[in-house]
Amino acid sequence: MSLENFMTFAKQCLRPPGEGVYTVSNAKERKDQLHQKLYGVGGSKPVNVQDAWLSSLTQGLSSNSPTVAALGICSDTGGGIQRGANWGPLFLRQAMIEQQQWNLLDLGDVFVVPQILHDKYLNQETIAKIKKSIYNNENSPYPVSPLSITEETVRLVNESFSQVKIFGIGGDHSISYSLVKAWAQATSRKNKKIGLIHFDAHTDLMIERLGIDLCFGTWVPPIIPLFDSPSDIFQIGIRSSGQERSHWENKFGLHQLWAEEIKSSGLEASLNKLDQYLAQKKFDEVYISFDIDALDASYAPATGTPEFGGLAPHEAKLFLEVVGKHCKVSGADMMELAPFVQIFDNPQGQWSTFTSAAALSQTMIDLMEKK
Repeated sequence: MSLENFMTFAKQCLRPPGEGVYTVSNAKERKDQLHQKLYGVGGSKPVNVQDAWLSSLTQGLSSNSPTVAALGICSDTGGGIQRGANWGPLFLRQAMIEQQQWNLLDLGDVFVVPQILHDKYLNQETIAKIKKSIYNNENSPYPVSPLSITEETVRLVNESFSQVKIFGIGGDHSISYSLVKAWAQATSRKNKKIGLIHFDAHTDLMIERLGIDLCFGTWVPPIIPLFDSPSDIFQIGIRSSGQERSHWENKFGLHQLWAEEIKSSGLEASLNKLDQYLAQKKFDEVYISFDIDALDASYAPATGTPEFGGLAPHEAKLFLEVVGKHCKVSGADMMELAPFVQIFDNPQGQWSTFTSAAALSQTMIDLMEKK
């Protein structure tokens, strides 16, 4: 696919950063601030944000220099406890601009119709109606659901711009199904041995939830066959489950490092366990998926399913650095950031969550930029 064809796709299926949430006025001031910082436009500026974004996208994708590109997926349709993660991409970008160095190529946001999740759940009549509404063409070749558009975006980028690595920003964790699937398929075609490092308070290993096989709690099983072995998946921080650890490891064959083991065995021993695992596996490339609820709820309460007993930010950073010591990180994401969710009546919850998420996101991006 040529740059021209991808830009045609982007104009239809993507939106400028911060614009992926379909809304009339919510957070307009915050969006204007983001556009001002990213492009020097917005608010009273006469320059069109859409034009500024497309111009930066064209310039960035035309370069042959290796780069990390952000992709926002403002969907929480796959969530199921508390909604609100659809605002994660907007707020994380702003937090990173304020607290870290934001020098990413920004692909923008997947356009989200908030009532749908994946095209496979829709009949053809509904798909045609949505295409007519959002593309003004009921025969458009493009998908309409956030997970389907996400998968197509990553596929097109990997196919046409091999120098680009995508950092996904969610959104609920169902989104990682599409991100990891497209990444794994593209990487496997290069005959690379791949692995997945998954930070989470929950296993996300349910086969279905109320009959739905793609959601925040079910996204891992469908991507297991994309790896040479289930043991190529390593989960860190698990602590909220209806089953014992042995149930998950025996049933699926993957590896887990539960939060209680980290506490009881000690951080150094736990880091060594991951170190030994990666030294043995010798992955060519890995993907890191980070659910912010892997952190203890005292650090990250602004999420749909906060859990106590989790990692401290500095502990999570040390685990990430072990991954970077052994592996080339060619894909990553930060999920389940819900800025308007407030628990424990904690007025600092949003700030602490996004401060931690920004720092850990920057660590993952640094690993992706390593040669």
